[in-house]
Amino acid sequence: MGRIIQGAGVLLLLFFLAVFLQAGCGVVPPPPRPVRIRVLSYNIRHGLGMEGGMDLDGQARVIRRAAPDLVALQEVDEGTRRSLGIREAGLLGRKTGLHGVFGKAMDFDGGGYGEGILSRFPLLRVIRHPLPAAKGYEPRALLEVRVRPAGSGPGIVFFGTHLDHLSQAQRVAQAKEINRVAAALGDRPMILAGDLNARPGGRAMKEFFKLWTPADRRRRPTFPADKPGRKIDWILFRPARRWRVLEFKVLDEPEASDHRPLLAVLELLPPDGSRSGGKD
Repeated sequence: MGRIIQGAGVLLLLFFLAVFLQAGCGVVPPPPRPVRIRVLSYNIRHGLGMEGGMDLDGQARVIRRAAPDLVALQEVDEGTRRSLGIREAGLLGRKTGLHGVFGKAMDFDGGGYGEGILSRFPLLRVIRHPLPAAKGYEPRALLEVRVRPAGSGPGIVFFGTHLDHLSQAQRVAQAKEINRVAAALGDRPMILAGDLNARPGGRAMKEFFKLWTPADRRRRPTFPADKPGRKIDWILFRPARRWRVLEFKVLDEPEASDHRPLLAVLELLPPDGSRSGGKD
C-alpha cells in the first residue's frame, strides 16, 4: 500500500511539473524599464560669471540643480594661468559628484583649453578628435565618451564640442568632420551637445541635420545669458528612431556664465523604435 501511495505521489509531482513547464513557455517576460537620460550642455566661459569674476561654485550649483546624467562643457580651462591653475572639468566633477574628463582643443596660457564632459555613469572609453581649423583660426575638438546607462544594457556614445565662432566656412568643415566620425560608428545610439555657434538656418546646422535630430523643436535662444536672443547651443541625437524627447528647456540662469544651459530628458528606445506610450 505504501508503495502505491509513494508511486502516486511521484506521478502527481511529475504532472504538476509538466503543467508548470507548459505554462511557463507562454509567459512573456516584462519589458525592460525605459532608459532615460538627462543631458545638459553648458558653455562655462572658463569659469567666468557675468559679473566678471570666477564663479565655478555657481556653475557647479547650476549643474547639481539640473541633476544631469551627462554634461557637455565648453570653454573649459585646464591648468591655465588665467584660471589660477585649476583643472576645471575635474573640479566641477568633484563638486557635482560626477565623473569628469577634459579634452584639449589647444594649448593656452600655460595649460590647455577645450571641452569637458561630466558623467554619472563610468566612462568606458574617451577619445579626442581634432577638428579642421584653417591657419589663423583657433583649433577645435570633438570629445567622445562611451557609457552604459543601464549597467548591462545598451551603450551609447556622447559627444561634446564647441565650433568656431568667427567663420561659417570653418563651422561647416567642422560639422562635416563630426558627421564623418558619427557615421563611421553606424546606428548605435548617440547624443551630440555643445556650443555650435550656429543658427538654426545656417549652413552648419543644415549639415548636421543630415544625420542628427534636434532635441529642441522650438529653437529657443540661449545667448547671451542675461537677454537670450540667439540660438547657438544645441543638443542633437541620432538615429531618430532610437530616441524620444520627454522634456527640453533652456534653464533660467542669467548669471553664472554668458550662455544659458540647456537640459534635455531623452528616452532610449528599443532598436525597432517601438514606444511604450507618453508624449514627445
